[in-house]
Amino acid sequence: MKWLRTALFVGVLLLLAGCGQKDLQEVKVGEVTRSIFYAPLYAAIEEGFFEDEGLSIKLSTIPGGDKTMTALLSDGIDIALIGAETSIYVAGQNPNDAVINFAQLTQTDGTFLVARDKDVDFSWDALKGSTFLGQRVGGMPQMAGEFVLKQQGIDPQNDLTLIQNIDFANIANAFASGTGDYVQLFEPTASIFEEQGIGKIVASFGEELGAIPYTVFMTKESTLTEKELVESFTTALYKAQQWVYSASSEEVAKAIAPYFEDTEQSIIEQVVTRYRDQESYAKDPIIDDQEFQNLLDVMTEAGVLDFEPSYEDLVNRSFADAVVK
Repeated sequence: MKWLRTALFVGVLLLLAGCGQKDLQEVKVGEVTRSIFYAPLYAAIEEGFFEDEGLSIKLSTIPGGDKTMTALLSDGIDIALIGAETSIYVAGQNPNDAVINFAQLTQTDGTFLVARDKDVDFSWDALKGSTFLGQRVGGMPQMAGEFVLKQQGIDPQNDLTLIQNIDFANIANAFASGTGDYVQLFEPTASIFEEQGIGKIVASFGEELGAIPYTVFMTKESTLTEKELVESFTTALYKAQQWVYSASSEEVAKAIAPYFEDTEQSIIEQVVTRYRDQESYAKDPIIDDQEFQNLLDVMTEAGVLDFEPSYEDLVNRSFADAVVK
């Protein structure tokens, strides 16, 4: 009888444990690249903020904005983390199921200007006559970079030799191999190059450009009808955004380290500090109309808009507003 009582006791414990478990709803999220720039997303996963809201995040990296958007439109993913400009390009094609931006992750450009000459006494005029390794034409980094250059009195097409025919994944390698006097790079590559003596960070495009909905979470309009899912997702994100600014850089770096196994902990911490100091990480998920207008100004200057996008048609801030309140 003793074995029976033991078996019953164990069974009751297992039953109680099972009752205490919460079924999690899987959400497929596609990020356009893996970047320390996206630290709040990884923190939300690792710190359990999504689980607290009943969600299980299946994260995949889908290089290229066009490929990430294709995955969203074909139901390969539920939510895309990508530049807001991508949703504007899609809106111009009048899709049957509109793509809507609902939460912001980063609020500045995330690239830095790296000079090959480590002893350069930098001024923006130093770029005139130089060879500049820029980003892919039509992408937000390229448009933001050229917008800043023009603000500094530099004509990208005439005042320097602008190289833009190198794939995003190979830009850093091209610079390391000796191509270009200056290069526009994301972190942690910029800091790694500085540490290795390949170049020197001399300016931040994020600081120069100002607030802009650089990277946002978007989904199809039909998915927004699943209000509980979207609100839970946005709530978890907001918790992570607050945590990233309240925790130490060391704590944030440690939390997101599993996503950057080939990067030294000290570099991750350094990059987190740099992005926090210039407030690249959005402090809340709200995409406000002025920031969105700043994005449209950049795109207009780049000459890529052939229609007038509407903030009201492309942004749903109701979930973010409700969460922040």
